Amino acid sequence: MSGNIPMTPYGLRKLKEELKQLQTVERSKISKEIEVARAHGDLRENAEYHAAKEKQSHIEGRILDLNDWIARAEVIDTSKLKGDAVVFGATVVLLDAETDKTVTYRIVGELEADIKKRWLAVTSPVARALIGKKVGDTAIVRSPGGEREYEIEEVRFEDPPDEDAPSTP
Repeated sequence: MSGNIPMTPYGLRKLKEELKQLQTVERSKISKEIEVARAHGDLRENAEYHAAKEKQSHIEGRILDLNDWIARAEVIDTSKLKGDAVVFGATVVLLDAETDKTVTYRIVGELEADIKKRWLAVTSPVARALIGKKVGDTAIVRSPGGEREYEIEEVRFEDPPDEDAPSTP
């Protein structure tokens, strides 16, 4: 990825939380693991030491990536968007023309995409087919499994639920 990275405020917050966790908790934890493994003697044949060093390398690489992504983040506040056209940050309710079932997707940045939450990367085939369409329009999604036709039933702009907040019964 080069240039700016579009993301929601929620996505940026999640990246910053992960960065803080890695820098404040994981770094010191892995340093202690390396120290303990180093105390076991000969480093050439010390599997614990090599595993800890590899984990440290992974953590440092992830920290570099997160810093880069945060620096290039182009935050789009979806709560300020409105209208009936599908754009980045929109939550879209679709009717599958073939099955008559509805499905809801949220269009987010690549780093936020999560199919379990039904959050699609803006670069995904479904999102690309939807961008610019309005309520009532039909979108044809071309994928390796063939073409699918969806009718756009609703477009809304909302903040994602705060997963860290305690749920109310």
